[in-house]
Amino acid sequence: MTFTSEQCLPWHERDLYGYGNNPPNPKWPNGAKIAVNFVMNHEEGGESSVELGDEVAEAFFHDFGPVSRIPQRRQPLQTQFDYGTRIAVWRLLRLFESKSIPITFYAVAKSFERSPHIAKYVEENGHETCSHGYRWRSYGDCDPELEEHHARLSIESFRKSSPSGKVPSGWFLGRPNVRSAHIVAKVYQEQGEELLYWADSYADDLPYWKPNPADPSKGLVIMPYSFDNNDTKMWFGQMGSNEAYVNHIIDSFTTIREEGLAGRPAYITVAFHSRWMGRPGRFQALKRIVDHMKQFDDVWFATREQIAEHFSKTVPYDPEAFVPGTGRMKTPWTESSKPKVNGFH
Repeated sequence: MTFTSEQCLPWHERDLYGYGNNPPNPKWPNGAKIAVNFVMNHEEGGESSVELGDEVAEAFFHDFGPVSRIPQRRQPLQTQFDYGTRIAVWRLLRLFESKSIPITFYAVAKSFERSPHIAKYVEENGHETCSHGYRWRSYGDCDPELEEHHARLSIESFRKSSPSGKVPSGWFLGRPNVRSAHIVAKVYQEQGEELLYWADSYADDLPYWKPNPADPSKGLVIMPYSFDNNDTKMWFGQMGSNEAYVNHIIDSFTTIREEGLAGRPAYITVAFHSRWMGRPGRFQALKRIVDHMKQFDDVWFATREQIAEHFSKTVPYDPEAFVPGTGRMKTPWTESSKPKVNGFH
């Protein structure tokens, strides 16, 4: 069975209330006032490429800037992606391991498939693999049959590239459609795997719950992504220098930490791409960010999986908190009585 957009739309009913002005306290470990999740996007080898049967080469996010989409291999462009796996990923990993910080890889399954030594290293050194889809592409215009096929290919691929056969517990597509979460949840259920979290959201500074599309009696943690802290902002020209990127992320960190000190802990994501941030001239920007954050002893550096697991225990899922048949929480002004919101309201 495939899903139609109409079947999936109720799950996407907009929730403009959220936690209101009374968010739950996630009680980060050791009394931390802020949780920080570093994400390395690993797409190299899974990008659009004539080599892989695509009509054109990748046009997005490399040092050539936007390029014309012509139907032939673009070797100079491909070598920029190759730099990510040959040099940059190791430079970046050395930084985080020198600071004892576990990170999350948004890994395209095809990329890990072609670089199994990186997949092995990630898992064996305490980092997390989150699925970034089977290919680095837009799923916004993907037909449901192909998308379900890619979801199955992803699971099969990750099982093979993982030393322990582990399938990612979280997904971030970046360019999904309204059916994507339903398709992935359905495939996970059929495969007997746990889908802990979904990260295609930008709606909050805390995780929040939605019903699992494959089984509404169970919850799916939504892990919002701080896209303003993504290094693509440099490529788009929204942050025109290393210092603009550094200052923005340090300011984000400072705001959330100050709110945590005032009794409202939350988290931020800092995201980057190996082929971009791992270049020598940009690497120092990330290093300055890490060095700044490591000055404080009330910060929990964690993977997305660790944050989602912790949240699921401190803020349990309450299926009665949702409007039946939707993914929207009840709100005080639309329901007859003030509901609990994940057990806190």
